[in-house]
Amino acid sequence: MKVIIIAGGLGTRISEETEDKPKPMVLINGKPIIWHLMNIFSIQGFKDIVISTGYKSEIIEQWVQGDDIFDSKSNVMNIETVNTGLETQTGGRISGVMKKLPKERVIATYGDGLANISLNKLIKFHESHGKLATVTAVRPPARFGYMKIENNNVTHFGEKNQSDEGWINGGFFVLEPEVLNYVKSPNEPFESGALTNLAKTAQLMAYHHEGFWQPMDTLREKKELEKFATLPIPPWLQGLN
Repeated sequence: MKVIIIAGGLGTRISEETEDKPKPMVLINGKPIIWHLMNIFSIQGFKDIVISTGYKSEIIEQWVQGDDIFDSKSNVMNIETVNTGLETQTGGRISGVMKKLPKERVIATYGDGLANISLNKLIKFHESHGKLATVTAVRPPARFGYMKIENNNVTHFGEKNQSDEGWINGGFFVLEPEVLNYVKSPNEPFESGALTNLAKTAQLMAYHHEGFWQPMDTLREKKELEKFATLPIPPWLQGLN
């Protein structure tokens, strides 16, 4: 099964790092975050990767053609890039690659988030329900101080627990070929377009991932990931073998 990595956005929320490179090429402990992401797939046997590019696509294309993407032959992967355009939204980036893979089920994810998700369990869940699409639901990182207030008095102040935050879209989709029919325009976000319509037609199911998940939307999150990356086994690779 091929993996689509969405890597064409402008990365404006972390513009300090993305002025001269696409967001998936931001370095985490000396390696682009997309390198760490691809290791999650490679370790679990998913070695066919298609990167959907756009903004500064030439940087990713040159990197893919290099000889030092991975540290060992055991991590050799089949990597392709598809330039899906500068202004294309996530729906168009996914559909642009899926059109080149007719009648194939794919995994798709964003190029700026890491998780120790069991891909085999994700696929088994997808196959069990028979719907067209599965989205991975995750707990968002608790970012703000939580206050409990009674009669304007703060009775508790502290970090909000991740479990209090509900569930959000964590990427790591499994998509059947028919999902293409739900992408109406390349300028439509996948989230507010295809996913919304899949949900309305009862064709979208959620796989709940309780383990590690961390996006890189801010410099603070980048620094957190850099600390994790120095560990002997980063949390996004723990429990995958």
